[in-house]
Amino acid sequence: MTFDIRLGLAIAAGKLSALSIRRLGRGGGTALPGIVSNQLDADILDKLAARIPGGSIVVAGTNGKTTTSRILAEILERAGLGVIHNRSGSNLVRGITAAFTEQVSISGQPSGQIAVIETDEAALPEVVRRTRPRLIVLLNLFRDQLDRYGELDTIARSWQAMLNELDPDQTVLINADDPALAAISEDTPAKRLTFGFQQCEHTLDHLPHAADAAICRRCGASLTYRELYLSHLGDYHCEQCGYRRPDLDYGATDVQLNGLDSGSLDLSSGDATLHLDASLPGLYNLYNVAGAAGAALTVGMPDWVVQAGIGEFKAAFGRIERVEYHNRNLVLVLIKNPTGFNEVLRTLAMSDMTDPVMIIINDLDADGRDVSWLWDVDAEHLADVEAPLFTAGIRSGDMAVRLKYAGIASERITPLGDLDGAIDQFVEAVPEGHTAFILPTYTAMLRLRELLHQRGVVQMFWEQ
Repeated sequence: MTFDIRLGLAIAAGKLSALSIRRLGRGGGTALPGIVSNQLDADILDKLAARIPGGSIVVAGTNGKTTTSRILAEILERAGLGVIHNRSGSNLVRGITAAFTEQVSISGQPSGQIAVIETDEAALPEVVRRTRPRLIVLLNLFRDQLDRYGELDTIARSWQAMLNELDPDQTVLINADDPALAAISEDTPAKRLTFGFQQCEHTLDHLPHAADAAICRRCGASLTYRELYLSHLGDYHCEQCGYRRPDLDYGATDVQLNGLDSGSLDLSSGDATLHLDASLPGLYNLYNVAGAAGAALTVGMPDWVVQAGIGEFKAAFGRIERVEYHNRNLVLVLIKNPTGFNEVLRTLAMSDMTDPVMIIINDLDADGRDVSWLWDVDAEHLADVEAPLFTAGIRSGDMAVRLKYAGIASERITPLGDLDGAIDQFVEAVPEGHTAFILPTYTAMLRLRELLHQRGVVQMFWEQ
């Protein structure tokens, strides 16, 4: 292979900038090195992706992409493969480029045989164009930060255009329980595979207020659900034109929730059924498990490797992450949009949880400046549990008001304000030996883990 001088310089610059940032204690070097590398070689990501022997798998979705991509990487590593992965969760082009430059030699030789790429929803079309993945995994499309992404249809249209430009030798695995994903992927030239819940006793009796995409994209009529599992995900059909959920290539049955600790499901494909146990609670996490398992099976992983990888998987930072601090067990659960927040609250309520909960709301750029989304959250779930509730962060007061209007008694709500001072106040309110739950938005989660790192409780995400 001829040495590419421009590529080599770009890789070296990326590696050097990442090392400098970390040694100076200025962060993990998960984004800026990618910017530096791209300035020196605008085609660096294209070139490096083309050199990976087993190709790339790209994972996208509004919710669950970090967990799903990490599960998938765990499975592939258990099979003995070296995996190039943007494990930190930095999922724009710059972050993906930074991860690639860190995991190749100066000459551009990759350290692994396959890549697992988590990508931001808005960045997906460019990432797919530049990496030309063998497999694209699409998890869901939910309403997210309106001031960043626009309405749901904005992302759906860009994804559909990308899907329609794929080649026949590429594969797309979609969550067919999402009507939007099923519709926009109908005409893709790529091979389309589907996953979803074939049978699940944990259903909703109506669409949540935050739900979108319950409209038939063929005729515009409202969809009817035989079973509704999560937000607008379920087994749907249109009574007007006959459109229905596609048949499932990977169908989850016997979906079991084991409180706040774990869950399990059986994943059927053809005549084969695979039982999967996961140390992850909630239906939303079992969707991630089904997607990761389906992706692993699609690229040829043996059943036992899939089972072992999922069984041993530990939650990604901030996603059902459990830490011990001052003889208290803290469970960190990221919330970043109405659907994700609703499912966390639903999981807590289903478990009759009585442990203290602190909700941390920030409105920085990465969270979305518009916090009106808090009023789309079904905070009424918390009215039926006995847990004491605390709020913190930049918009601590807004969250406290939302809880009050959800019918929660004022004496159960304690606004703590700024997170730096709130964390120890909250922990002091938790009896020793007990568990407490902390629900932060994205930047609040990063700051919370930074504070816990300063106290020697956790590693920073780039050290894990």
